[in-house]
Amino acid sequence: MSEGWILVTTPELTMLAATLVLAFVHIFLPAAGRTLANGIEWNAGPRDTTPKEPGPITRRLERAQANLWETLPLFIGAVLTAHVAGEDGLLTFWGTQAYFWARLIYIPIYAFGIPMVRSLVWLVSVAGLVAIFAALFT
Repeated sequence: MSEGWILVTTPELTMLAATLVLAFVHIFLPAAGRTLANGIEWNAGPRDTTPKEPGPITRRLERAQANLWETLPLFIGAVLTAHVAGEDGLLTFWGTQAYFWARLIYIPIYAFGIPMVRSLVWLVSVAGLVAIFAALFT
C-alpha cells in the first residue's frame, strides 16, 4: 500500500463507504429542490424570510433523507461491529449489498411517488440490516 492511500479491506467496508457517499448525496438532492423553489439569492443569503413551500418531489426527497437518517447509524454501527469482531461473512456481505442498493433505488422510487414498491424496497434495506445483526449473534 502506498503512503497516503487508505485501503478498504473488505466488501462490507466498501459498501459502508459507498453508503456514506450516498448519504452525502441525500443532503444535496432536497437542497437543490429548495434552491429551485426559493432562488439562489435566498439559499446564499441569511434565510431570514420564510421559504416557499417546495414542490412534491423535493418534499419526498426530504422524507427519503429523513428515512435514511433513521437507519444509517444502525448500519454504520452494525458493519463496524461485525468487522471489528471478525464476523464478516456471507450474512454481512449480502446484508451490506442489500442495504446499499435498496437505499440507492429508494431515492428515485420515493421521489416519483411510486407506492408499494417504495415499501418493498425499504423492506429489502431493513432485511440487509437484519442480516448484519444476525451475523453478530450467530
